[in-house]
Amino acid sequence: MSKLGVAGCGRMGLPMARAISEAGFNTQGFDTRPLAEFGDFQVSMAGSVTEFTTELTTLFTVVRDQRQTDDVLFNDQGLIAKADKLTHIVISSTLSPKYVRELRGRIPQQIKLIDAPMSGAAIAAEEKRLSFMLGGHAEDIAHIQPYLNAIGKHFHVMGAFGAGMAAKVLNNLLAASSTVATRLVLDWADELGVEEARLLDLMHTSSGQTWFGSNFNDIEFARDGFDPENTIGILKKDVEAAMDGAPDNADLKLPSTLIAMIEKLRPR
Repeated sequence: MSKLGVAGCGRMGLPMARAISEAGFNTQGFDTRPLAEFGDFQVSMAGSVTEFTTELTTLFTVVRDQRQTDDVLFNDQGLIAKADKLTHIVISSTLSPKYVRELRGRIPQQIKLIDAPMSGAAIAAEEKRLSFMLGGHAEDIAHIQPYLNAIGKHFHVMGAFGAGMAAKVLNNLLAASSTVATRLVLDWADELGVEEARLLDLMHTSSGQTWFGSNFNDIEFARDGFDPENTIGILKKDVEAAMDGAPDNADLKLPSTLIAMIEKLRPR
């Protein structure tokens, strides 16, 4: 029996694996953390790489960064060499488009590659309404569409393999800009005597409206300060991914400034 595997069952990967399983697909998760941390879903988590790769045909990678992706595919877990029935790999982490495109030359040609990074934060994953940016051949995207339907609501086919990731980092560069600007404005509002709730309501119906501001009280990381290991830290990583994939003549002053400002964010 074919099996879908989700490697990286953190705040995004775990609700994705759970939703695909609830939709009736044979699904198994894998993570380097102890099984006891996954509550009632631990029965659907693999206890070893050998267990995870057995009968694995479609793999979603939802790990943090390029190093962890390399570990999953080639190094520590080495799934490429161990999953002999693997036919499709779906890259759902937010990574450099340059790195993603180079994966094609590192993975056997018989394995189909699709990049499918998502947007919406953990709350959208839990509510099964993620937005996906897709890159790959039409027939390969069609193959994974039933799984995407179980976890998402909006699907944007951006082009060939790698185009989904390019669109994702561009979107996240814009999102990082609005995140930094919204946090700055709220800090200034405190000093100027304007209540946070009143200003957020105003921005939601005015020209300052952004996804971050309109969902400020629902986004799990909205009030966090910078830490390399938290979601604000991931935001910095996403800006760096956009810079790595930027055109050769791109002006990088704005993203460089964003990184400096992200690093200065304090808990709110």
